[in-house]
Amino acid sequence: MEENKAKDAHKRALKGNIQLQDTAISSYPEDYQVIDGELWTARQRQMSSLHEISYRACFKAELPEYFIKRYANQQDVVYDPFAGRGTTAVQAALMGCRFIANDINPLMQILARPRVEPPTLRAVEQRLDEIDLTSGVEPEADEPDLSVFYNQRTLEELRSLRRYLDYRRRSGLEDALDEWIRMVATNRLTGHSKGFFSVYTLPPNQAVTSERQQIINQRYQNDFSIYRDVKSIILKKSKALLKEIPHPWPGKGGIFLNQDAANTYAIEDSTVNLIITSPPFLDTVQYRNDNWLRCWFNHIDTEAVAARMTNLHSLEQWTKAMTEVFLEFKRIMVPGAYGAFEVGEVRRGKIELDITVFSIIREVGLIPQATYINRQQFTKTANIWGVANNLGGTNSNRIVVFRKGIE
Repeated sequence: MEENKAKDAHKRALKGNIQLQDTAISSYPEDYQVIDGELWTARQRQMSSLHEISYRACFKAELPEYFIKRYANQQDVVYDPFAGRGTTAVQAALMGCRFIANDINPLMQILARPRVEPPTLRAVEQRLDEIDLTSGVEPEADEPDLSVFYNQRTLEELRSLRRYLDYRRRSGLEDALDEWIRMVATNRLTGHSKGFFSVYTLPPNQAVTSERQQIINQRYQNDFSIYRDVKSIILKKSKALLKEIPHPWPGKGGIFLNQDAANTYAIEDSTVNLIITSPPFLDTVQYRNDNWLRCWFNHIDTEAVAARMTNLHSLEQWTKAMTEVFLEFKRIMVPGAYGAFEVGEVRRGKIELDITVFSIIREVGLIPQATYINRQQFTKTANIWGVANNLGGTNSNRIVVFRKGIE
């Protein structure tokens, strides 16, 4: 019966506006299915407003939606071991599934936890009214040079909010509303419009160095006399995030972890119904450089977090690390359960990680089902970074679908 259920789930995945390649990729067996095309829309902002949290190297919410529809039922456990900004967890909650979200990066929980049980806008507004941002907080001795990013009054408000949130957390008083305000503020630290606290800087998924920001200030003649009201920006962004919240809320709850994806001892054997994830690629994202400002705001030791992360400089290192991760998948998956492992493209397509993943899956005793190649047109981010369409992984998703056998 479980075997038939697994086969039916895979048949559902092959329905719709997808097309099999005429010839299989030479590195795959001849009878292996490679599904190539635009599997979901390339248009922006088609999913829930809750997903509009910027984070570098994250996949669109359409990806977990696509596979949850095909391989999961309501209240199933959907797991993402490299959760990033929490896209899979949020989408699973929106679709009535339970979730487990894991990431070695503590920023994941800050960005994801408030969005799987969102508050009302009125409650957020009331809490903001209660917070005093006018008392003034002196900069700490080790504070980085933030004057190149913010109007002085705005910076003083940010310091006050940072102190308030830190006190609430350390004293055990932090609640869901504080977590929501922390999440939104973390997402609004720097950006390219008046919807952010900073003057003009790079897109809102990383922070440049203070030295680099000085060059940007000169080039764009940034006006530091313009005050950004911290509370107003948080409330405006909250309104945008909460505008499409379903009532009643469909989420069934879940678990957040901060563990090595190859050693998730908090997850019991044979309890996960579906895995959807995208692992770190080969040196594509630099944690220290991208997140130093977010870590400052949240009192996170950037160096300590970076030290816990695996630096995968070669394909051999990556293969070894992912083999350990897949062995852990085999332990925690329910017999017959599916996984979707998205690897994009690295080094401009010279390394096809999906081929490597296919081999890893067979080596650990799981079953490769099909490789999905989703191709899309330009996005604004791709243009900003000068990445040609379907190159560099920005607009191409390569997803290897696998399952655990019925023993």
